[in-house]
Amino acid sequence: MSVLLDFTGKAVVVTGGTKGTGRVIATRFLEAGARVLICGRNAPASLPAAGGREAVFVAADVRDPDQARRVIEAAVEAFGRLDVLINNAGGSPASDAATASPRFAEQILRLNLLAPLYLSQAACLAMRGPGGSIVNIASVSAVRPSPGTAVYGAAKAGLVSLTRSLAQEWAPSVRVNAIIAGMIKTEAALDHYGGAEGLARIEAALPQGRMAAPGDIADACLFLASALAGHVTGAALEVHGGGEKPPFLSLADG
Repeated sequence: MSVLLDFTGKAVVVTGGTKGTGRVIATRFLEAGARVLICGRNAPASLPAAGGREAVFVAADVRDPDQARRVIEAAVEAFGRLDVLINNAGGSPASDAATASPRFAEQILRLNLLAPLYLSQAACLAMRGPGGSIVNIASVSAVRPSPGTAVYGAAKAGLVSLTRSLAQEWAPSVRVNAIIAGMIKTEAALDHYGGAEGLARIEAALPQGRMAAPGDIADACLFLASALAGHVTGAALEVHGGGEKPPFLSLADG
């Protein structure tokens, strides 16, 4: 089993790998023996490191197709190959759908849907021969209503559809999968969900009694990128701890 999760000699790109869940994903791959390149708009104070190796950082705004392509080129230049791409960069501030500006909507779509496409296109060409793996980090917002972040939900739904289409187009050389991530307990979540008290109320209502930890998402990435998932492509793996309980249940309880 440990051999199947050994990424020694493999080259991995993690977008948005400077902080939060992306940083944990990058660290997990380093622990598994991989060489890792991360990207973001700003350099972190320190780079992810594990197993005596440190991630390589490239400054890039992946919403720009040329910069997205250069991220992949930088990985091939640094490592001589590319085996895994984790499209983790994404997100959206809350915004009322009726008043969101066209520019705002466009930027959210570019970050959450077009950037993964740009990176995946470049990665597909770089992953020569069978064995390449692309993992797109989607969201439960893709499969249920997303009031307050409607454009984000639409972009993530598009990302799941894109994943399934690319999986068929690029098989058998490159496997393409998505992770339907539930709520993740990060520093950003603390602000987003109203502080510690708000987080506690949400976690108490979840089937598993907690939000996902960044490591839960990272472990799912390791699985999908590994030989253990050698016949898994076009999948949308739900990592949400059982999902959110339907609100009508609490209404019925009165």
